[in-house]
Amino acid sequence: MTLYIYQPGIQPLGQFDVLDAYLAGIKGGEIGTVYAAARVNSATEKAAKDALDGYTNLTDVQRVAVANSITASTQRPLWLLDDGTAGYGTLFGQVIGTPVGLSTTGTNLGPHTAAASGKVTCWDKDGLYAVSVDNVDDSADGLVITNASCDPGLKLDCTATGLLTPTGATLAVGVEVGRFLEFETSPSLVNTPASLVGATEAAVRAVFHYKVV
Repeated sequence: MTLYIYQPGIQPLGQFDVLDAYLAGIKGGEIGTVYAAARVNSATEKAAKDALDGYTNLTDVQRVAVANSITASTQRPLWLLDDGTAGYGTLFGQVIGTPVGLSTTGTNLGPHTAAASGKVTCWDKDGLYAVSVDNVDDSADGLVITNASCDPGLKLDCTATGLLTPTGATLAVGVEVGRFLEFETSPSLVNTPASLVGATEAAVRAVFHYKVV
């Protein structure tokens, strides 16, 4: 699980088809939007039948598709994408135990959640979110705990592939999408001891306030 929803009561915008070339790489927490050019179904670009609802000429459908491909001129609005390849982003998750609790990590047992639908969930509401730092700009001047400039209130931009990064970083595209708040390992004051869960619960999160752009 990469994107965490911290603000109660907010709902996603909806689920949208993703360009097949981008689908497998989306973990959750990326910035994305409607792709600049509408897409036509082909042998290499497919969509579920409900994405074609309302069209009659299915061989030439200029349909809506989402991608995490961002530039300074990318059309707005920008959304947070959610559906990953780990944790809840798989049908059966990971093996915990194997045997008697000795193993706390494992390979994913199920497919990407979009494997059947070709869709991801798009969040468009201003609010408090977090993303695990395995899916942000991890360069020296990126959104990493070793970057001394990551102060509370820091403006967040995104890279060309939609990863959160401090404004002004090498790959930034000049679009403010939120404000960084803090790094944390859990939003709760009650934690399971690391000796019991190991790396499965130890991932650092970057908490941020997202703003509609």
